[in-house]
Amino acid sequence: MTSAHAHTHDDHDHDHHGHAHGHAHDHDHHHGSISGRERKLIFAFVLTTLMMLVEMFGGFWSGSLALVADAGHMLIDALALLLAIAGAWFAKRPADARRTYGYGRLEVLAGFVNALTQFALVAFIAYEAVTRLFNPAHILSGMMLVVAIAGLVVNLLVLRTLHGHAHDDVNLAGATLHVLGDLLGSVAAVVAALLVRWLDWNWADPVLSLLVSLLILNSAWRLLRRSAHILLEGVPEGLSTDDLTDALRVADPSIHDIHHVHVWQLASGSRMATLHAELNEGHRSATAIAAINRVLAERFGIQHVTVQVDTEPCPDQGHGCAGQGHS
Repeated sequence: MTSAHAHTHDDHDHDHHGHAHGHAHDHDHHHGSISGRERKLIFAFVLTTLMMLVEMFGGFWSGSLALVADAGHMLIDALALLLAIAGAWFAKRPADARRTYGYGRLEVLAGFVNALTQFALVAFIAYEAVTRLFNPAHILSGMMLVVAIAGLVVNLLVLRTLHGHAHDDVNLAGATLHVLGDLLGSVAAVVAALLVRWLDWNWADPVLSLLVSLLILNSAWRLLRRSAHILLEGVPEGLSTDDLTDALRVADPSIHDIHHVHVWQLASGSRMATLHAELNEGHRSATAIAAINRVLAERFGIQHVTVQVDTEPCPDQGHGCAGQGHS
């Protein structure tokens, strides 16, 4: 169930600095049930694991190193999907005394680990490709083609299952990245099988593998930067603290200034903010806090807000207050 609660404190409710604080929280937790997203991940994991076994068997049977390498890629895919399932499950655990924000950040950590495994995968593909260039092996191209096409179909099905559900979610983005990389690998295996079968071009397989590894490397780097940015509590992508500060300064006549702004992302689009609001003389904090919460929720998608209301000059001068927004 979804619970939303807001706390406001006027001039009769102060902390040890003598300043009022306002908090707005919006938490959405579903416990004890499997969500639609988790079902998709489990379905993708089962399909990927089964296809991995088929490709491994087909690779050894046909003598195709390309299929064996693609099976290894699918093994990493299966582990990535399993990690994504675990991340989604842990993210549902409620907050406790030691982790007051809950376990949602595990989704981001899972995406970060997935990106790192992609770099290891690229190194493996490059090594195998160079080896096959200098030591070509005889391949049963017919069996290779059948298994490669089957792998392509399975990867398309898995990618379709995950598509559209990875927005602003580095956990699902990591799993989708693995499947996309394997899809490209399957395409390369199909093309290589056709070239080997029709033109006897054994070199086509390692060359296409190297091209695919470059595509994977580019995507892995983007995911690594994205997840690392969140783990370092950077400002969410597409959000400007200057724009946010300017919007809050005109949110209500009671607000004199907004400063000491910090905005970050917990996981999966869960944005958070803390800030100081200096009020004009004679105004109550409840009105200003309500206006701040409304603007942050409607314009910037920030649901968890902590506001320190300053009814006199900011006590933290020299520590980032001086009327400027920081992130």
